[in-house]
Amino acid sequence: MLLAGDGLTAEAIAAAVGKSPLTVRRWRRRYMTKGVDGLLKDATRPSRVKPLSPEKINQVVHMTLHDKPPTATQWSLRSMAKASGLSASSVQRIWHAHGLKPHLVETFKLSRDKNFAAKVADVVGLYLNPPDKALVLCVDEKSQIQALDRTQPGLPMKNGRAGTMTHDDKRNGTTTLFAALNMLDGKVIGACMPRHRHREFLRFLKLIDQQTPADLDLHLIVDNYATHKTASVKRWLKAHSRFHLHFTPTSASWLNMVERFFAEITRNRIRRGVFKSVAELKSAIMKYLMKYLDNHNADPKPFIWTKSAGEILEKVARAKQALETQH
Repeated sequence: MLLAGDGLTAEAIAAAVGKSPLTVRRWRRRYMTKGVDGLLKDATRPSRVKPLSPEKINQVVHMTLHDKPPTATQWSLRSMAKASGLSASSVQRIWHAHGLKPHLVETFKLSRDKNFAAKVADVVGLYLNPPDKALVLCVDEKSQIQALDRTQPGLPMKNGRAGTMTHDDKRNGTTTLFAALNMLDGKVIGACMPRHRHREFLRFLKLIDQQTPADLDLHLIVDNYATHKTASVKRWLKAHSRFHLHFTPTSASWLNMVERFFAEITRNRIRRGVFKSVAELKSAIMKYLMKYLDNHNADPKPFIWTKSAGEILEKVARAKQALETQH
C-alpha cells in the first residue's frame, strides 16, 4: 500500500515485493473498500473440497470395525478407498479422527492363575512398600540368546541410505543371561551361563548372596519356571533364611520389572549385534552390563512401579468382561 501511495503500478509493486500482480490488485481493492482493517487479516475462502457427509463417515467407520475386505484380513487405505468410493486421504482423515488403526494388532494374554489376585498384591506390595532392612530383587533368565553372525558383511549407514545387513545369518550357539534388578537403585547383578537348569539357578543365587550385604534380607521376585521350585533349590533356600522367593502369576511376566532391563539390553546391544562365537556374545553382554552400571551410577534413575494392585485387578476384570462379551 505504501508503494501504491508512491504511485507505482501493480506490476512494479509485484516485482518489488516478490508477489504476483493479481495478489497486489486484490490487496489494493481490500484497502479501498475496508481501509486498514482490510489489511489485518486474510479473507477466508471456502474449501474446494466438499465436506464428507456424516452418513459417509459412519459408513467407513462401520466397515472398518465390522467388515473385512474380500481378499485380505484387514483394511488398507487403498482397499477402503476403493470399497467406499473415497480418496485414500479422506479415509486416512476419518481413521485418524476416530483413532482407528487396522494395520496394527496388539498382543495380550490374561492369566488363569487361581491365586492371581494374591500374587499381584504380594509383588506390587514389595514394589510400593518394600520391607525394612531388606532388598527387593527382580530375578529372571533371558534364555536362548543366539550368537548370530551375518553371512556377508553389511554396509554402514550414510546420507540417503540406511545401514544394511543380510537377511540370513549363521548361528554360533546360545547363552542364557541371569539377571537380578535391584529395585532400590536399579543396579543389576548379571551372569551368563550355558543353560538355565536348577544348577545354573543355584549358582546365580550364590552369586547374589556374595554380592549383596550379608545383614539384609533378600526378597526375590521370580516367575513360575520349574527350576525355581526343585527340591535342591528349596533345600538351599531353607539353609539361607535371608532369601525369600515371591512368585509372579502364571502368564504375567510383565509383573517382573527385570523384563524392562531385558528389553533395553536386547534393543541396545543384542538385536543388531554380530557375534562370531558364544564367547564373543558373552563378552558383549557383560561389557554392556558394566557400561550400564557405570552410566547408571553416574545418574541413578531406578525403574519406578506406579500401579497399585487394585488398579491392576480392576483393569484385568475389565479385560475379562470385554472378552466374555465379545465371544
